[in-house]
Amino acid sequence: MRVFVTGATGWIGSHTVDELLTAGHQVVGLARTAAAEAALRVKGADSLRGDLDDPGALHRGAEHADAVVHLANKHDWANPAESNRAERAAVETLAEALTGSDRPFVFASGLAAPALGRPLTESDPSPFSGPDAPRGGAENLAFEYAERGVRAIAARFAPTVHGAGDHGFIALLVAAARRTGISGHVGAGTSAWSAVHVHDAVRLVRLGLERAPAGTRLHAVAEEAVSTRDIAESIGRYLNVPVKPVAPEDAVEHFGFLGRFFALDMSASSAVTRAAFGWEPAGPTLAEDLAAGAYAHAGIAGPR
Repeated sequence: MRVFVTGATGWIGSHTVDELLTAGHQVVGLARTAAAEAALRVKGADSLRGDLDDPGALHRGAEHADAVVHLANKHDWANPAESNRAERAAVETLAEALTGSDRPFVFASGLAAPALGRPLTESDPSPFSGPDAPRGGAENLAFEYAERGVRAIAARFAPTVHGAGDHGFIALLVAAARRTGISGHVGAGTSAWSAVHVHDAVRLVRLGLERAPAGTRLHAVAEEAVSTRDIAESIGRYLNVPVKPVAPEDAVEHFGFLGRFFALDMSASSAVTRAAFGWEPAGPTLAEDLAAGAYAHAGIAGPR
């Protein structure tokens, strides 16, 4: 298949491009810069110049592809409303281009599900709808297009898709521990996050692209529930710093914007995903990645 990938040079996206190329697919990656175009070219992928604010490029990329994988997101934590707006607009543009074609549309989603009191399952719909919701309610919006001939598939990624070179949430926690000399967890640290190694996550993206029917919710989850205290202890062992609780009212000061999320429970099961697609995670655990130095780069200033 000729697959159009947004976020093709990002953390998950770059590994997805590798996975698709290795499996024999052609890839066209959305590229914001000449450097991104060059990085895709070196891998043997084609590029299309544009970004999330260029609906024309998004439409062209989807229109001329056999499948779409949408992984780009602004992740503007200082202005989440803008990220939500851009995500909803991008999903709508891509889905409109695919309408009536029955072509697969795999898009990134998340595992946040307030007040469930249990791990999220694949049968749980997203609680977020409408343009003002997190991610612009994009999961529910995309699934509306399933009735219009789009094979919409939600890839719900664990809050940490970890591995060497990751600059996501775990990297920020490591950086905070370096900065403060304390590996913290919020309160008692009893809330839990799911986790998955990036290589396992992108293999699931490919399997979904190739085989999942419309309306599928894929749970990219290897470890169902790693307590935030366990995460803090793994970071503390790696950095050889003490592990201490951080009061909820001090979380943002200690962790930065991540303090708003680190106390949340974002755990999920992937039992249905595993059974349906024969997906068995094989990568290292989060604790193993931390112990092996996968986050040695986090919080270390680069050359000036």
